[in-house]
Amino acid sequence: MSQDNLIKLECSVCHRTTHHTYRNKKKVKSRLEIKKYCRWCKKHTLHKETK
Repeated sequence: MSQDNLIKLECSVCHRTTHHTYRNKKKVKSRLEIKKYCRWCKKHTLHKETK
């Protein structure tokens, strides 16, 4: 897996970059939005892909 597919996920509540993941940019054109656990908010929140 190349570094080109690596993306950062930012919490939509506290705006911290808390997770990293991979995305196939050829198949998935839109930005990812995933519910994940934020350790600063201490709850599951929506995380959006950043640049």
